[in-house]
Amino acid sequence: MKLHINRLQNENEILATVAGEIDAYTAPKLREELFPYAEGNYTIIVNLKDVSYLDSTGLGVFVSLFKQLKKNNGELKLTDLSDRLKRLFKITGLSNIMDISTNSEDGGR
Repeated sequence: MKLHINRLQNENEILATVAGEIDAYTAPKLREELFPYAEGNYTIIVNLKDVSYLDSTGLGVFVSLFKQLKKNNGELKLTDLSDRLKRLFKITGLSNIMDISTNSEDGGR
């Protein structure tokens, strides 16, 4: 399956809506689309509503993005996680350090 990423930029905020599967084949595309913004003081909000699969490679992209943004006083917010994805972030302990929500209406909190 392919990965589709739509980006909208508003000042220092990037909204990325991701659809498809994030795995070893598609994670490089996600990295390529989002990492240029990790060098600045951006808030990147990633809507994962239409992500049907996420493996360790995809998790690695989010961890790297989180670290780089934090280093540059930026912020990463993951929204609209399915129960399955939310459980994955919880099992790995990432939900304790990342701003993760199950819906986009609460702004990623």
